[in-house]
Amino acid sequence: MKYSNPILMVIALLCISGCGASSTRAKISTPTSNVWTWVGGAEVVNQMGTYGAQGSAAATNFPGARQQSVRWTDTSANFWLFGGSGYDATGTPGNLNDLWEYSSSQWTWMGGSNAANQTGMYGTLGTAAAGNVPGARNSGVGWIDKSGNFWLFGGSGNDSTGTQGDLNDLWKYSAGQWTWLGGANMVDQTGTYGTLGTAATGNIPGGRFHSVSWTDASGNLWLFGGNGYDSTGTPGYLNDLWEYSAGQWTWMGGASVVSQTGTYGTLGAAAASNVPGARQKAVSWTDASGNFWLLGGYGYDSVGTLGYLNDLWKYSAGQWTWIGGSNKVNQTGTYGTLGTAAPGNVPGARSSGVGWIDASGNFWIFGGNGYDSAGTQGYLDDLWKYSAGQWTWVSGSSLANESGIYGTQGTAASDNVAGGRFHGVSWIDASGNFWLFGGNGYDSTATPGSLNDLWKYEP
Repeated sequence: MKYSNPILMVIALLCISGCGASSTRAKISTPTSNVWTWVGGAEVVNQMGTYGAQGSAAATNFPGARQQSVRWTDTSANFWLFGGSGYDATGTPGNLNDLWEYSSSQWTWMGGSNAANQTGMYGTLGTAAAGNVPGARNSGVGWIDKSGNFWLFGGSGNDSTGTQGDLNDLWKYSAGQWTWLGGANMVDQTGTYGTLGTAATGNIPGGRFHSVSWTDASGNLWLFGGNGYDSTGTPGYLNDLWEYSAGQWTWMGGASVVSQTGTYGTLGAAAASNVPGARQKAVSWTDASGNFWLLGGYGYDSVGTLGYLNDLWKYSAGQWTWIGGSNKVNQTGTYGTLGTAAPGNVPGARSSGVGWIDASGNFWIFGGNGYDSAGTQGYLDDLWKYSAGQWTWVSGSSLANESGIYGTQGTAASDNVAGGRFHGVSWIDASGNFWLFGGNGYDSTATPGSLNDLWKYEP
């Protein structure tokens, strides 16, 4: 279903689901850290946006409920949110192209429309203009370059004619204006791969959504997989790996055609032939050494079966290594003891979770759509930490489809926890706290739908 990098000093990222071992919602006893705080937004689903005046912060401003947005953090550690699939200023559901900034505990509507399903305004290729704006979309990817500019690629949304489909347009947002820098202003484009490992001006990934991305030490973008169009114009799940550098794309690995089975090789051993199977809605991050990591998603396993994945991969020095999890789909989670790392612990197969990197370089993942400890597939609210090669179940339930426990707004409490959800967005503030916004999941009344709740977690 169509509706989705780097994140400042510590890079975090986008997409997954699943769960595992115990049977009740976990509580954390410490009152100031390892606890959730409901900061803002509604505790019930499907809220319309309150936009206020464009460019003016206000305590009453708040983005409408949404999922599959693109987000980034600027050099001042302010959070930015673009588009997604959700509710506009009138409560109309659809794809959005509104741009928001969250700073000093207030939201500001910075650009785009407060109405859903807007056509893209591309202007002249390579030229910034006040009237330029990407069309409404969900499930694109974004990243920050070394100069602090934001970049946006693809997604599922509206092109220059208002037609909805898979996009491969490339945009830069700088000094308050958008510039269309590459790709087509029409949907459903075939990929132009060129020669493996060789940059060329004509190369461009095909239209796609639900990809993942990383940024390397030089500030170049790397893009992997998603759901979209291959070199033959065939739509499906992809496992192609691309680098964008100095204004050109290079096809770096994976296949130029859809629906590829994963080649796992030997657990823990890098090999030139290893490659994750085609997939969408994974989670990705970059470690302190500049290696890329990929976890789960929805796609093809080692025998070509399509389903939810919990495989963990590392990309380093041009090769993939299968690090952990299963090479088969739809695995149940193994939770172990709350708060205790163990070699046997592993999150269940999932897609569309959110992730963070803490100040010590540990990876954290929350929720998604996938498998819990009982083997039930649903919306997850489990929080996991990956450190020194082991997983620790930190909070939330080991069972799917839990309601949110909001407590008192602005007050941390050991009972608080965001409800089971997928397709939310996450970021890290200057103090190292984790933030979670929206997604598709369960509210305080156990009703599923689109959320606009804002949460903080102090690790």
